[in-house]
Formats: sequence, C-alpha cells, structure tokens
Amino acid sequence: MDDRDEAARAAAMRRDWEDRELRHFLERQPEARAEYRTASGLPVNRVYTPEDVRDTPFEEIGLPGRYPFTRGPYPTMYRGRLWTMRQIAGFGTGEDTNRRFRYLIGQGQTGLSVDFDMPTLMGYDSDDPHALGEVGREGVAVDTLEDLEALFDGIDLERISVSMTINPTAWILLAMYVALAEARGYDLNRLSGTVQADILKEYIAQKEWIFPIRPSLRIMRDMIVFCAERLARYNPINISGYHISEAGANSIQEVAFTMANAIAYVEEVTRSGVPVDRFAPRLAFYFVAQADFFEEVAKFRAARRVWAKLMRERFGARVPESMRLRFHCQTAAITLTKAQPMNNIVRTALQALSAVLGGAQSLHTNGLDEAFAIPSEEAMKVALRTQQIIAEETRVPNVADPLGGSYYVEALTTRIEAEVFRILRTVDELGGTIKAIEDGWFQREIADTAYDVARRKASGEHVVIGVNKHVEPAADQPIALHRIDPSVEARQIARLQAVRQGRDQATVTALLDRLEREAQDPAVNLMPVTIDLVRARASMGEIVARLRRVFGAYAERPVF
Repeated sequence: MDDRDEAARAAAMRRDWEDRELRHFLERQPEARAEYRTASGLPVNRVYTPEDVRDTPFEEIGLPGRYPFTRGPYPTMYRGRLWTMRQIAGFGTGEDTNRRFRYLIGQGQTGLSVDFDMPTLMGYDSDDPHALGEVGREGVAVDTLEDLEALFDGIDLERISVSMTINPTAWILLAMYVALAEARGYDLNRLSGTVQADILKEYIAQKEWIFPIRPSLRIMRDMIVFCAERLARYNPINISGYHISEAGANSIQEVAFTMANAIAYVEEVTRSGVPVDRFAPRLAFYFVAQADFFEEVAKFRAARRVWAKLMRERFGARVPESMRLRFHCQTAAITLTKAQPMNNIVRTALQALSAVLGGAQSLHTNGLDEAFAIPSEEAMKVALRTQQIIAEETRVPNVADPLGGSYYVEALTTRIEAEVFRILRTVDELGGTIKAIEDGWFQREIADTAYDVARRKASGEHVVIGVNKHVEPAADQPIALHRIDPSVEARQIARLQAVRQGRDQATVTALLDRLEREAQDPAVNLMPVTIDLVRARASMGEIVARLRRVFGAYAERPVF
C-alpha cells in the first residue's frame, strides 16, 4: 500500500482518464451533485486508486488477529465461529420474556439480550408511584432476585451468552446474575455475556441516570474490578456508541465519543491500582450499523485500530488481548420508519451486512415494526432470519475482512481514524471526558449534528425512502403489533409484595446499613454487599434509595 511508484503511475493514469474520457462524458451527462460526501460529511472522490492509500502502509492494515487489528480481532474470524446472533427481548414479567427467549432459541438464536423496563432502569420498584403505567411496557420488570429466576428459568447460563441492557442500576442486575448463578451451582468463570453498563454515555446521550457522574464512575470501577477477579469470561461493560449515534451523532463522533468514555473508564480502574492488562481484555464495545454502507464498514475497522493504539501507546498494555477491540452491533433503530414499514426489512439487511463486513462479534437486527412497538414474534423471526441468510447463504463469512485492500475502504478507514484522534485531542485539551461532560461539550456537538441532519431531511437533501421521497398516501397499518398484557403490573406487584413478606427483614435492614457505610468509603468495592443484599431479597428500589442518601442525585446543566 506504500508503493510510491505505483501511486505515481495511478495518479498519471487518473489525470489522463480525466482529460480523455471523463471530461467529454461530463459534457454530455453531468453528475447529479456538485459534491459527494459520506453521512458524516467526509468528502468522497469520484474514484479511488493507489494514490489514495499511499500514506497507509500495509502494517496499518495488517492481518486479522494481529496488531493493530484493523482486519478483525481473531485470525480466522467467521471461518472459525460465526458472530453471536443476539436478538434483544424484554417485556412484561420474567415469565413473559422467558417464553420469548425460548421461542427465539428454538428459531436458532445463539445468544440472549435483555431489555428492562423504565422503572428497573431508573431504580424504582414496580409498586413505586413513579412506576405507575410503566411496569413491563418497554422491557421486562425486575424488582428482586425472584424476577431474574423467572426470566432465566430452564436456560443454562453456562451454555448461552447473556447481554443485559441496563445502565444506572447495572451493578444490581450483575449482582442478581451472580447470585442466581451461584444458587444454581454454576462456575462463575464459565459465564459469558455482558452488562451494557456504560453510564457515561447516559450523561452524554441517552439521559437515563440516577447518581452524579463521579459516584456513577466509581460503581463502574467496582463492576470492572469485580469481574476481573471473579468472572474470567464475562464482559463487565459494553462501552456504547449506539446510543450516542441514536441521539444524533455522526459515525465519526460515535467512535470518538465512545473512545473518550473508554479512556475515562481505563483511567478510573488503573487509578485504583489494577494493572491494565488485568481487566482490559474483558472490555467490550457496542456500536450501531447506520445507513452509509461503506462508511460503516470503515468505521468498525478504524475503531479497532484506534483502540489498539490507545491501549498500547497511552496505557502501556502489553498483551494483545488488551488491544483487541471486540464489539456487539445493532442495526439502527433511528432509521426505521412508520411509513412503508416493509422497507425496514431492507434497511436492516443492508446494515447487518455492513456489520458483518466490518467484523462484528455479535449482532442484533431490528424488527420491521419497531417504529411502532416492541417487535412481534414474527418480526423478530424475520430479523433473525436476516442474519442467518447472511451467515449461511451469501458466503460473505468465508473470507476475513473481504473489503480489505479496497482503495475506498482503506482510504476511508484511515481518514476516520485521523478524525477520531483529532476529536480525542480536543477532549484532552478540554480537561478530559468528565470535565467535557460537565461542561456540556459532547451534548452540544451531538445537538448541532442532529439539527443539521433534521434540516437536510426536511429539505429532501438527506433522502429517506417513503418519508421524503417515493411517498405514498397514508394507509391502514398493514402489520400486526405486539400488545402488552394489561395484567402485567398487577402480577408484578403481587410477586414483589410476596417477596417482601417472606424475607428476613432484619437481615435486609442490616445489609442496607452496611451498604450505606461502605458507599461512604470510595476505596470499598460495592459489589459484594450488593450480592448479599439481592440474595437476601432486597429490592432494586430499596438499594437505590439507600445509595441516594450518600451519593445524591444528578441534574444536568442545560445546553443550547
């Protein structure tokens, strides 16, 4: 890729082509636009040649499984093992979602992913007045360990990977997961999966938080350290760009802001005295597959290269596993439309293909009906079949990084990498990730980008088929939607109250007192006492309420 003579010959050929063929052709048939750009605004050439990759030596591209991991984290990639097909599910009670899990496993799903309802996310019990009307609506309701037992009833957690989409209360769900595994006699070191847990992106993008930023970061540190010591195969965090993108960031910002958050986590854990190579191999990432096909492929490749360099050069990592970025990917919910919903199947298929060509380790494909409601079983089956068709029929997985060496993809990968490092330098100049969040810098950047995209959609410059181009008259809803059972809230509250009546209240009170004492000492890891609490049947809301006494609550400074 760094053959200067080849680049010079290519440049000469391009100039001759422009003078002989291109100029005359454009006189007869001009191009549709004066300039072309990626979705993130990077300029796109008409054609790419060796001159566009002359500054990218082959060592930067490399080979799969070797630093800087541009071409994938593992040498054989999908020839050795396909990505995990992890359709997300969660609604109603634990029993309700358990039935959906069993259905998806029966359809060939190879990993579980759990969505929790808003009260669970925000640390309210189902009988709290704040939870009224929200129990089990946008995810499964979990108040106590009994709910997790029902959620995973009949599912061997040593044999299937489980991802939990949970943020402010992530450490409590992890504690429940550990307590459930121990009660079943599992070996904790055989559990695999992840807790999403990335609390910093909440302050930047998704806006679901409980405590102030710094105590929340302390809890993240406790989770990472605990897992490094007790769960050898478990990822204590999915550092998430998905929600940053869904809030309005472009693909470059998605990677850069995610890396800024990752830097903050690594700094926090290493400050506690844990060597980077002790925990970094289990850090995982969560990205979105957006609509700009080639930019997304290049984004995933650039993210691996950025992470490898950060870990080796900034944090002094020595083992390859610490530098090897592994990521879960989800197709972009923000691109799904209510207009002409069957188009969403096509959007999802192309986004899923970009994730596979970009080297994802696990993948969730959205249901065609998610612009309306939680996906139905039929929609989830179609989404799962989309992955299975890519895996089994297209033969795309036969080659590791099949787009590697494309002049366009390699040039775009290098350009995205450079833009990401430029943003990271800006964050450092602002005083680091936490300071930039507190000052609203990330939030302003996302808001500006989201406004620009909205403006271009409104003008028709940013095309959305069925919405601002090839529009059809509104029609009756052509698809069957999932409906929430109206008895969910009553059933969930009844179980919570039964658990409270049957537990040893003195033990729960004593443990809550211990939690409050230990929270006042930043050096104490809160995971052990939380595991004791959930084992004693303390509820989610009780644990959170007690920590609010110590940490307080967070109110964002508005930015305009």
